[in-house]
Amino acid sequence: MDTGITLNPERRAAMVETGAWNDKLITDYLDQAVASTPDREAIVGYQVTNDTRTALTYRELNDRVTRMAAGLAAMGIGKGDVVACQLPNWWHTTALHLACMRIGAILNPLMPIFRERELRFMLAHGDAKLLVIPKVFRNFDYEAMVDGIRSELPKLETLLVIGGEGERSFEHRLLETPWEEKQDTAALFAERKLTADDVIQILYTSGTTGEPKGVMHTSNTLFSNVRPYADRLHLTSGDKILMASPLAHQTGFLYGVMMPVYLGTTAILQDIWDADYVCKVIAAEKPAFTMASTPFLADLVKTAPRHEGELDSLRIFVSAGAPIPTAVVEQASKTLKAKIVSAWGMTENGAVTMTCPEDPAERASQSDGKVLPWMEIKVTDFKGNELPAGEEGNLLVRGASLFVGYLKRPELYGVDEAGWFSTGDLARMDENGYIRITGRTKDVVIRGGENIPVVEVENLLYKYPGIADVALVGCPDDRLGERVCAYVTLDENATDLTLNDVKDYLMEQKLSKSYLPEYLEVIEAMPRTASGKIQKFKLREQAKEVRLDPAKRG
Repeated sequence: MDTGITLNPERRAAMVETGAWNDKLITDYLDQAVASTPDREAIVGYQVTNDTRTALTYRELNDRVTRMAAGLAAMGIGKGDVVACQLPNWWHTTALHLACMRIGAILNPLMPIFRERELRFMLAHGDAKLLVIPKVFRNFDYEAMVDGIRSELPKLETLLVIGGEGERSFEHRLLETPWEEKQDTAALFAERKLTADDVIQILYTSGTTGEPKGVMHTSNTLFSNVRPYADRLHLTSGDKILMASPLAHQTGFLYGVMMPVYLGTTAILQDIWDADYVCKVIAAEKPAFTMASTPFLADLVKTAPRHEGELDSLRIFVSAGAPIPTAVVEQASKTLKAKIVSAWGMTENGAVTMTCPEDPAERASQSDGKVLPWMEIKVTDFKGNELPAGEEGNLLVRGASLFVGYLKRPELYGVDEAGWFSTGDLARMDENGYIRITGRTKDVVIRGGENIPVVEVENLLYKYPGIADVALVGCPDDRLGERVCAYVTLDENATDLTLNDVKDYLMEQKLSKSYLPEYLEVIEAMPRTASGKIQKFKLREQAKEVRLDPAKRG
């Protein structure tokens, strides 16, 4: 695939000179781990529904990766082809990424919550040649869903189903056949070897312009984030990594797939978030680190008193996606031995700012951290002038972990000649370089760390009979950060509209359940500017009161 990445020689030279880009691939780190600690557990996976534990050593993982890579190549996956996967937090995602790296393919992880509407666009836009899915997860039939849209995806040549049957069976097609014996894998891997500037990952962001954008990263951009991230948190090969955040998020991918292999340590994966279950996992596996959105932390803090002493191995909990309430940090200091660290980042960069374990505990609830090495940030006014400490403005970033483009949309890259990328967030920076995210210039609601594609949902609701105008905004929520509140006006022929009406309609449109509005406000008229633009800031102010009325909650 011609990805059309944006990577100029000047940027590369500067990044290599500073040491930010070391030109290493994740397979280099895998080889190191196999050579030095082949019998160390590489992945321990917990499936919550059936309460099972699966473990792979580095030697076993490498053997599976070799077989899978040879099998993918035999199925026609070539260098630069896109392999998509829509999987829970199972070992297969890590193995697929490593296998793709061996043969020069690009992995496109897709969130398990996505349904027909999202998949139809992403698989077609990304030209996915192969897709890996579970047969069933959380009582949802993924195979039936993909079958329903397969005719619209002519470039999707192969579907592999974990737990499937016949020629679609992932286990039968990739694991049970000794592909590595059918060809010279050393020669194959040498021929297909990637450079650290080749695209290796495509992740789709929830779009604010109606369609998601495919963020492209290289080994150099991703590892230039992983390395200083691990250093700031003082993580070593002796620190096991717990990951219950989705591996198809940049959080889960960077710090649950890549960082454990980089460190040569164990990744502990949990496929469904359940606070009591994660306490059981922590007690059994003794991880030192985890990262998740604020609701995960709030849940763990509430659950921890029932598991006294069982969570003491957890040294670091990094929370991102929404500000951490002060009360949660205070309670965490009483119930957990882990240091709470706050962070801010994007799919386009990974974590950009983060507090330090040495910082006072209260800083995690007052700040989103200071910039990581090899990255730069600045706060500017609307003309681009840098603002002094304490003043709110647009947050811009540049540096080593900045992505290399949006797939097939070079015009949206939005990086200026000096390398600065406008994040779309508003922030202020204190005199010590710590930032606080204060709002968003882009039209998006973040629910539990998940970006809600506001424009897409609004466009669907505009088609609903009887709705004249619609605006989605975030309603503050103590646990999830925000919930989705839909403001609508009705045309003269409409008599009534309920939240259930809206939800049923959107589900019929095959919208992901997590994108559904949770509050509905029917109003007479939208607040507008003189030019007619809806003033969403006024609706956000009103939405602060909506949650106080339980009758309006879905």
